[in-house]
Amino acid sequence: MAAVNRKKVSVTRILVIILIVIITFVYMVPLLFVIDTSFKPWTMIKEWPPRIFFKPSIAPYIRIFTARTVYPPGTTLTQEQIDNMTWYQKIVYQESNEEIVRRGDFPLRYLNSLIITVVSTAITILMATFAAYAFSRFKIRGKNDILFFILSTRMLPAVVVLIPIFLMFRKLGLGDNHIGMIILYTAFNLSFAVWVLKGFIDEIPIEYEEAAMVDGYTRFQTFWKIIVPQAMTGIAATAVFCFIFSWNEFGFAFIMTKSRAQTIPPWLPYQMGVLGYDWGAAAAGAVLFIIPALVFTIILRKNLVRGITFGAIRK
Repeated sequence: MAAVNRKKVSVTRILVIILIVIITFVYMVPLLFVIDTSFKPWTMIKEWPPRIFFKPSIAPYIRIFTARTVYPPGTTLTQEQIDNMTWYQKIVYQESNEEIVRRGDFPLRYLNSLIITVVSTAITILMATFAAYAFSRFKIRGKNDILFFILSTRMLPAVVVLIPIFLMFRKLGLGDNHIGMIILYTAFNLSFAVWVLKGFIDEIPIEYEEAAMVDGYTRFQTFWKIIVPQAMTGIAATAVFCFIFSWNEFGFAFIMTKSRAQTIPPWLPYQMGVLGYDWGAAAAGAVLFIIPALVFTIILRKNLVRGITFGAIRK
């Protein structure tokens, strides 16, 4: 009987694993398609049906980093001119008959995304940790009402407040400005972060703090040496969610920025080259855009499972 039960469990486990693999593959298809497109030569990108197996090319990655112009029809370069080209200029010329004229805007937009996302996430986590600790440990008059008000800031769709914020930021000189975008993303992430971190801090027994203060620790020392290490799982998980929101945000970045502080999401869809929309370069940019969020999530992946519970597990 025990052998039969073990066999049933084994078969069930295999079926569950197969189902997980199938679901994972379905979810991965769009990402795999983008990666596949980012290595396709120019002439194969618009082929139908699309090719799965081909000789990969790094030309799309070169094109996303450069600005180019097409050689006039009938222009034939001499072998000496071709030999004088750099290796990346040769690849672009041979594939799409284009001349690289300067470095493109992608590196600057990428740097803008990194600066705005990292700084806003760091400020959000710092402020939210202090606020969550205060709401969790101190008796505050009207605490529940204040918490509800904080949460209510996320109830309206962003598009509803987009125009008023745009007008206010333009009046304050914060339009198309790194500081303005950092303030904006911090404000929108803060309510979410406070609620999540309060749940994690609520789980930490208050007896730890009482014992530390009996030993002579100040309130801040107790917070820094007892609460922060204990809540690090929740802090890391919250940081992942805030990072991903800021990194992927499109609406505010599209309206609030034009050039100086523009991030990748509103810039990437407009990769119009002299030969039409450059799907290969756009796909290459999308792959490179995924990497920071992917790396950040992988580093903190162990904290995400508990973070998804949003502090629902109580002591």
